Parts: sequence; C-alpha cells; structure tokens
Amino acid sequence: MISMQPIPSSSPSNFLFYVVLVIFLTSTSISSSYDGGNETDHHALLKIKSMITRDPYGALTSWNTSLHFCDWYGVKCGKRHRRVTFVALQSLGLEGSLSPHVGNLSFLREFSLFNNSFQGAIPHELGNLNRLTILYLEYNKFEGVIPTNLSGCLNLQMLDLSKNKLVGSIPKEISFLSKLSFLSLGDNKLTGGIPTFLGNITSMETFGVARNPLGGIIPDTLGNWKKLVEFASGNCTLSGTIPHSVYNLSLLAIFGLSYNQLTGSLPRGLGAMLSHLEILQFSHNQLTGPLPSWISN
Repeated sequence: MISMQPIPSSSPSNFLFYVVLVIFLTSTSISSSYDGGNETDHHALLKIKSMITRDPYGALTSWNTSLHFCDWYGVKCGKRHRRVTFVALQSLGLEGSLSPHVGNLSFLREFSLFNNSFQGAIPHELGNLNRLTILYLEYNKFEGVIPTNLSGCLNLQMLDLSKNKLVGSIPKEISFLSKLSFLSLGDNKLTGGIPTFLGNITSMETFGVARNPLGGIIPDTLGNWKKLVEFASGNCTLSGTIPHSVYNLSLLAIFGLSYNQLTGSLPRGLGAMLSHLEILQFSHNQLTGPLPSWISN
C-alpha cells in the first residue's frame, strides 16, 4: 500500500501534481469500466444512436460519455458482468434505421423498438444474439424479408414483427426456434402461405399472421401446437377446408379466420373439442351447413 503524505499548502507545484494525479486515477477508473466486452457494448450502442436520424423527445440525450452506458435511457445491464441485457426504446417517435452493430450486444436478452418509425431492412446480425428471448420490432416501417439468420436466436421465445412492410415468405429457418411461443407477423405483405414446417414449433401459444396476402391452405401440421391459445389468420386469402387436426387444439381460446375463402362446414362436436373457446371469428368465408347447436354453450 502506498501512503500519501499531506501536501503542504505552501507548495503550489505539489498541489498541482496532486490534482493531476487525482484526474489521472479517475480517468483510468472510468476507462477501465469499458475494457473488453464492455467497450464492445458501449461502441455498439453509440452505433445504434448514430443511425437514428430523429429523436423528437430527446430520449437519447443521456447516451453520452458523461454517464456509464448502463445508466442510459432504455438500457439495463447485468449486475455481475455489467453487460447490456435489455434495450427498450418504445413509442419515442424515433426515425432512422437499425444499425447492424446491434448484433454485437452478445448478452442482450430483450430488445424492443415498438411503435417508432425505423425503416430499411431488419439487420441479419440480430441472429448473433443467441441469448435473446424477446424481440419486438412491431409498428415500424421495416422493409425487405424476414432475416433467415434469426434462426441463430436459439433462446427466442417472443417474436413480433407485425405492422411493418415486410415481403417474401416466412423462412424455414423460423422453425428452428424450438422455444418460440409467441409469433406475430400480421399487417405486412407476406406471401407463400402458412408453411407446413411451422408445425415443428411445438411450443407455440400465440400465432398471428392476419392481414397478409399469404394465400394457400391451413396446413394439417398446425395440429402439433398442443399449447396454442390464440390463432389469428384473418384476411389472408386462405382457401380450402379447416383441417380437423386444428379442432383438436383443446387450449384454443381465440380462433380468428374471418375474411378468407375457406370452404366446408364446422364439425358437430367442435364445442366439446374446443372447451376453452372464447372468441370465434369465421365471418366472410364460404362455409356451409347449419349453425352448430354447440354455439349456445
């Protein structure tokens, strides 16, 4: 241990040395907090800020060097490693594009840009975030296709890309997300139907693709979703009959298929099969047959 002797007040040079020493030690302490992975997170956040062109409420004014990045608005860090685990910038009127450097936030678990005006492509670097459990990008202006690299987010449980301008089909790589329980892709411009491979995601609880020009039929494999509670696929130009396997999803509470081109009739025992049913939306289709008596139950 180095003991420091009192500085005589009559020695200006010694006093100046002491002040410089304090400043040096303070700056060294601050800079050391950004060493290694911390510096990576710090740099990534600054890159994200640099591609935001409009911040009408000044939400990102705290994103500067006078504060540790763990104290920036909308950012949270883990207590142990002081790495960024949470970024939520919701309903702030932000405009711009999302920097690919978001993929460098390797400890990130929750990321939300809900209800802003981000545009451009969703960066495929998001697939580097293998700890990510929640990704909310809905109510923006993202364009292009759903990145296939999202399959790298192996712990992803909730994915919401609705209310954007996405095109193309639902990529097969989405089926690799074995922990996914919430998938919302509604109000985009997706085509290519509801893929059969989605049935491989047996953890699915909420599925929404309403108001997309998907076309095609409802695949029989969706009957594998034994935990499904909500199915929202209205206004998707779906055709064909409703597969009987879907009627076996006993936990289903919300069943929405309005404004499609579905044919066939409802099974007589549907009320017993879907005992948890609360909302049934089948209007504006081409269904035939009598109104089932179970509807009164």
